[in-house]
Amino acid sequence: MEIKNFIQKYNAGFAELVSSIEVTKAGNIGCTFEEAVATAVALIKEVQQNRKKIIFVGNGGSASIASHQAVDYWKNGGIRAIAFNDSSLLTCISNDYSYAEVFSKPIEQFADAGDVIFCISSSGKSANILAAADMGKTMNCNILTFSGFQPDNPLRSKGILNFYLPALSYGFAEIMHLFIIHCILDAKMYCEDGIDIFNQNSVREL
Repeated sequence: MEIKNFIQKYNAGFAELVSSIEVTKAGNIGCTFEEAVATAVALIKEVQQNRKKIIFVGNGGSASIASHQAVDYWKNGGIRAIAFNDSSLLTCISNDYSYAEVFSKPIEQFADAGDVIFCISSSGKSANILAAADMGKTMNCNILTFSGFQPDNPLRSKGILNFYLPALSYGFAEIMHLFIIHCILDAKMYCEDGIDIFNQNSVREL
């Protein structure tokens, strides 16, 4: 295949995914993407007002999303946010307990009731992300999940909001998860805080 044709196919794949995002609420109740983003915005607004925090967890590319968005949420959004991706933490908990507990153990120690946990997994099957969601529920946190691949993946049933992408590629799933999580913050900043996120960079340069 020529590069030109590949680019057309690649772009079409993302365009199709944007309109194919599926969201379910607890109990496998469907809702629109717009409704889900509005609910998520209200939730993080409550987190901000009550001085609670958002915890992001993910592996590999999803770990990068977690770190990136934790910074964006506190720096740009003024919301307390953290990702448990420190190398000492990861290796210590993996060594002393297991990699399956690498996020659930810190959540058990640091999460407070009313916190929100963003659980990100392309496959929706990662044992440590599933354990993080379960521990978050035990700690009375609100769970938001972001998954892909198979529609019946186990992570998809663990959140009060579950964002699912019918994507079989890690690259497509990861980029779309970043898109959704960024969209939630930008919607909050634009609609609730009056920040023009569409021209924010140009304004800062003035």
